Amino acid sequence: MVPMTLVLPIDPEANRLLERSPLALLLGMVLDQQVPMEKAFSSPYVLVQRLGHEPDAAELAGYDPEALVALFAEPPALHRFPKAMAARVQEVCRVLVNRYDGDAARLWSDVTDGPELLRRVTELPGFGRQKAQIFVALLGKRFGVTPQDWRTAAGAYGDPGAYRSVADVTDADSLRKVRDFKQQMKAAAKAKAGGA
Repeated sequence: MVPMTLVLPIDPEANRLLERSPLALLLGMVLDQQVPMEKAFSSPYVLVQRLGHEPDAAELAGYDPEALVALFAEPPALHRFPKAMAARVQEVCRVLVNRYDGDAARLWSDVTDGPELLRRVTELPGFGRQKAQIFVALLGKRFGVTPQDWRTAAGAYGDPGAYRSVADVTDADSLRKVRDFKQQMKAAAKAKAGGA
């Protein structure tokens, strides 16, 4: 992976883990729902601290489920839904073990084009189309994973100069723009639901 320019307002060590560990990056994306993105993407580092080492996908896939839930639930919890998200992390790691020899980077390292990358990510537990497109955009914009047609596969999240997701965060100003966009989308959805 090329050096990352994603800079979240989290512990510098947490950012460095995301830079060097494809698994940590993927798990951050797994956890990026119904919590602030800073929380989601710092949680892999907190998990490493609680385990005392960097886990691999095989270790997490085979971890005792109750013990993993306990690690996720320990205050401060790694997610607002620690039981569900511990199970989701295990499910994703099992797919990595079964399909990619436990190597998260193989999810994207040998794809032929953007649509194949999107398909692979969408096949992961908990990755709907939108979440998968955000991850494709994150890989393309911040990690140099740019197979043919990756921007098309990422949809609007792949647009250059957009501020729609974690893929567009490089500093405090871009983080604010992404937050503003998300608030506008929530307000529009709420208005649409209210008028329906």
